[in-house]
Parts: sequence; structure tokens; C-alpha cells
Amino acid sequence: MFDLNQARAFLVVADELSFGRAARRLNLTQPALSRQIQALERELDVQLFARTTRSVVLTPAGLAFLSETQALLRQAEAAAAAARRTAGRAGGSLVVGFIGATSYGYLPRLVARVRRRLPEVAVTWRELDSADQLVELDFGRLDLGLVRPIAAVQKASSRCVMREPLALAVPADHPVAARRRPPLAVLDGAPFIAYAPEARHLHDLVEGALAAAGVAPVRVQQLTHAQAILSLVAAGLGLAIVPSEARNACFDNVVFRPLDLGDVRAELHAVTRPDNRNPALAPFMALLDDG
Repeated sequence: MFDLNQARAFLVVADELSFGRAARRLNLTQPALSRQIQALERELDVQLFARTTRSVVLTPAGLAFLSETQALLRQAEAAAAAARRTAGRAGGSLVVGFIGATSYGYLPRLVARVRRRLPEVAVTWRELDSADQLVELDFGRLDLGLVRPIAAVQKASSRCVMREPLALAVPADHPVAARRRPPLAVLDGAPFIAYAPEARHLHDLVEGALAAAGVAPVRVQQLTHAQAILSLVAAGLGLAIVPSEARNACFDNVVFRPLDLGDVRAELHAVTRPDNRNPALAPFMALLDDG
């Protein structure tokens, strides 16, 4: 019978449809991953993937094996969690994913609430980007994820737990830094460090606000994380628009100014699987709303 490591390897290859990318995610060499999949195919006596030099696709047998393997791993994770609870963790345990941007304010507040109000729950915190959290959630390796809104959420329930305004990040020696509430128009023709399309939620928010105001900055760089964007602002490369809590990122030579963007807010969502029966999840979720 195949083992769970082989099953996990199969699921990652099925998700990536690339042995190279899957090997990097699993911290394996590509030959080692190929041997795992070949051993699994021999054990099952079926071909799971059709491989060419340019593509990897699931065979019909692979597609059938996929859904059953996902269910198997979720059951294995649930069994492990039940064993840990029975072994003495009366309050249970949770694995919670979060994006790095929550560390500026939301995550420390949440951790403090959890420690104060659910001291008996053992929480493992994992930093992952939003897309990877959905994958881990689907595989049963996360109980809950804290993510930016993603349109492709299908197998998970999503709930907004925080909305924060956007702010203008300016080098401390820039003339705009002297203005307490600069209009968005100060960005017209100015060098601008933008969110890349890969950071879909924030990219769309910022680009939509600029377009609605008829403001056209000169985009000198596009990055996916506020920390990287602010490092370039600190270096004097340009101005940026970031969620307001990024002011806690500790860049001494960057100042933040509020922007009047109406109801435009950066959202943080909590995502879970509807079939997650972990008893520690409900009391944890009651603490999520940032009030």
C-alpha cells in the first residue's frame, strides 16, 4: 500500500502539473520526486500522469485518484488532530495560515486575544501567501487561512474580518511629506512603486482608485509585498500606496499620509473548509473580527 508521503507528493504534482515546481515546493530534487511518483504508479498498477518533454497532465486514472487522495489526507489530518487532543490538549489544536502583511497590526492583536481567551488551544501559525494557503487548506494542512480576497475560492468558506484604509507612503525628505492630507493628484506624473498584478487584490484596489481619479503616475517598479515596496520608497525611488497598518513596518525615513479614497479599503478574509470538524475552530473564529 502506498504511504501518505507519496500521496502528498502526488497532490502537489497534480496541483503544479510540473515536476520541477512540485519538487521545489516539497524541498526535493526532481529525480527524487519522480521516483516517488513512479513507485506510487507501480504500487497502484496505473499511470497517473501523461508526461512529455513539455507538459504533464493527469490521466483519467490520475483524475479519479485525485479526489479520493484529497479526502484521504483530510481524514489523516483529522485523525492526527483527534489523537493530539486525546493525548492531553483539552482545548484542542489549530494550524492557522497568515499573510505577512497581517504582522503589521492584525496578527499581534489576534495572537493576544487568543492567548488571553483561549489559553488551552495550541495554535501553530504558518506564514504563506494567499494562494498557497488555499492549497494547504484543500490538502487539510491548515484549519484556517488569513488571506487577501481571492476570486478563485471554491471549496472554502470566506469571511471578511478586517477592512483598512490605504495610505500614501512618501520618503521623509520628499516635498509631499510636509502635507498632512495630500490629494491623490500629487501622484500624477510622479515616480510610483506599484503592486504587481500577482498581488491581485491590492493591485486592483490601487489601480482602480488611480483610474477613477484620472491620476497617472509613472510606474517605476511593481512588487507584490508592502515590505519590499516600502524599502524602495525609503531609498527614494518613488511614492507608493499601501494599507495603512504598513506604517508599523519600521522604516524611519518613510512617512505615511492618509488618503481620501471614499470606501476603498484593503480587506482581510478568513477562509476555512466547510467540512472541518475541529472543535477548536468555532471558538477561534469568534475572536477574528477586529473590533
